[in-house]
Amino acid sequence: MLYILLDLCRGFLHDKGLYSFVRILDELQFRTLFAALLSFAIVLLFGRSTIAWLVKKKIGDAGLSDAQALQHHAASKANTPTMGGLLICGAIAGSVFLLADVRQFYVQLGMIVLVWLAALGGFDDYLKLTAKARGTGSRQGLYAWEKLVFQLGLGVIVGFFLYQQGTAGEDLRHVLNLPFQKTYVTGAGAIQSQNPNLIYLGFVPFVVLAMLILTGMSNAVNITDGMDGLAGGISAAVAGGLVILSFVAQDMSSAQFLLVPYIQGSQELPILAAAMAGACLGFLWWNCSPAQVFMGDTGALALGGLLGYIALVIRQEVVLFIMSGVFLWEIASVAMQVGYFKWTKGKRIFRMAPFHHHLHLGGWTEQQVVARSWIITILLIVVALATIKIR
Repeated sequence: MLYILLDLCRGFLHDKGLYSFVRILDELQFRTLFAALLSFAIVLLFGRSTIAWLVKKKIGDAGLSDAQALQHHAASKANTPTMGGLLICGAIAGSVFLLADVRQFYVQLGMIVLVWLAALGGFDDYLKLTAKARGTGSRQGLYAWEKLVFQLGLGVIVGFFLYQQGTAGEDLRHVLNLPFQKTYVTGAGAIQSQNPNLIYLGFVPFVVLAMLILTGMSNAVNITDGMDGLAGGISAAVAGGLVILSFVAQDMSSAQFLLVPYIQGSQELPILAAAMAGACLGFLWWNCSPAQVFMGDTGALALGGLLGYIALVIRQEVVLFIMSGVFLWEIASVAMQVGYFKWTKGKRIFRMAPFHHHLHLGGWTEQQVVARSWIITILLIVVALATIKIR
C-alpha cells in the first residue's frame, strides 16, 4: 500500500520537491529488507497479547501422544497455546500489504495461497482443540482426504493461473529447470540465445507439478512441526534462500549471468519471501524451547505452501528440494515407516516417525535435534545456491 501511494503521488512529490524524502521506497532491496524487519517486529509486538488471547480462549495443546515413550515429553507441553500461525500469517500479510506492489499478479496469488492454507490449517486446529468441549464422538480435526482435497484443489488453481501467465510455445515461465542445466547458451562471453535443449512443460504436466509441490511442501512442514523451534527455524532459513533466488529471477541481467530463468513480472516476490523469513524469526522468539506458543497447522500448512509457491513461480523447484532436505526427509520417514509397518505386519524402520522423534528416542535432547537440523538446513542452502553457479 505504501508503494502504491508513492506511485500515485509520484508526480505531486516531484513537483513539490518532496520525492527525495521517500524515493527509498522505490528501491526493491530496501522494501525487501524492511519487509523482513517489519514482519519480525509485528510478531514480536503482538506475540504476548496473542498468546494471552489464545490462553484465554483455552486454545492449547492437549499434551497427548500415541507413543508411550513420548508421553512424558508431550505432557510437559500440555496447555501450551497453539494456532500461533495466526501471528506468522498476519505478519506476512501485513508486511506484504504495506510494502509490496499488491497490484502485481504474483503477489495477489501468493496472498491467496497464504490465506487458503492458513484457513484450512486453522479449521483443522479448531476441530482438534475443541473436540473435548464438543462432546464424545466429536471429530479430532479434518480427515486426511479432506485436507488433500483442499490442498490439491489449491494446486490446480495455482497451476492454472501460473501457466496462463506464460505465452504459448517456449516461455521460461513454463520451463522445467533441471540441475546444472543452462537456461541460456553462452558464447564469446555473451548471451547468444535461449538453450534449444530446454524442456517446456505443457499445461497438464505443469498443473500436476504445482499440485504435488504445494501439497507436498505444505504437508512436509506440517509433519516437521513437532519440536520447539524446529519447523520455524528451518522455514526461516529456506525462505532466506528464496529471497536470494527471487532477486535473481526478477532481474534479467542477473538471471542471464547465472544462466537461470528470468521470470517476467516477479519483481515483488523477494518481498513476500523476506516477509516470511522475518515472521518465522519473530515466531522463534516465542517458540524457542520451552515454547510459549506453537504454530499449529495454521502456520505450518501456510508456510510450506508459500515456500512451494515461490519456487514454482521462479522455476526453482529442484533447488527448493535441496534447501528443504530436512522437511523432505521428515515426510519421507513417515511414508517409509507406514509402508514398511504394513508390509511386514508390525515391524518398524525407525523408533518412531517423523524422524525427529526417532532421534529424540535415541538419546538426543530436543534442543540438539532442533539445532542440528538448523545447521544441516543452512549447509543444504549453501549447497543449493552453489548449484546455481555450476551450470
